[in-house]
Amino acid sequence: MSGHRERPLLFLDVDGPLLPFGAGPQHEPSGAATDTALMRLDPRVGPRLAALPCELVWATTWEGAANTDVAPLLGLPPLPIVHWPEPSDAQEHEDQWFGLHWKTRTLVTWADGRPFVWADDEITDADRDWVSSHHSAPALLHHIASSRGLADEDFTIIHQWLRATWGTFDAPEESTVARGMPTAPARSIRKHPGR
Repeated sequence: MSGHRERPLLFLDVDGPLLPFGAGPQHEPSGAATDTALMRLDPRVGPRLAALPCELVWATTWEGAANTDVAPLLGLPPLPIVHWPEPSDAQEHEDQWFGLHWKTRTLVTWADGRPFVWADDEITDADRDWVSSHHSAPALLHHIASSRGLADEDFTIIHQWLRATWGTFDAPEESTVARGMPTAPARSIRKHPGR
């Protein structure tokens, strides 16, 4: 058993998972939206994210604007932000060779051996394979359909994975679940063993 006692991380992308690209319903945000794109934010998502047994982290090109523009509309506090360093030529070449998303390597470094979930609309099996061989803790790379954003089934999969993983790290068995959270079993949970 690992010595980690910190909660798992949940790396969140904004465009796609939180701001769907589909022609879905517009929502009345809980604050004054200055950008019409922000009307696609579903304010019910914030409390559901906050109720997950993990530490939320922005993993988006919005960087600081995620805290100033997005978080308040979701009712979330300011969150830690992953900053994106320029990759070396060798890293960029390797990433292209393996077909990695440009965020993958940085997120593994940022996690620093902690279990994590990455919710993004651009994740592929190449990213999952690379993480499973370069990250010592469990990781769930969960693809979110960008046309609909985070949905009930995504919350079910993420919550069940976090609960199972958090339990393996000597965490309290009880976790807070958002009201209305479906309890149906996840169709697929991909847990990568550490190597």
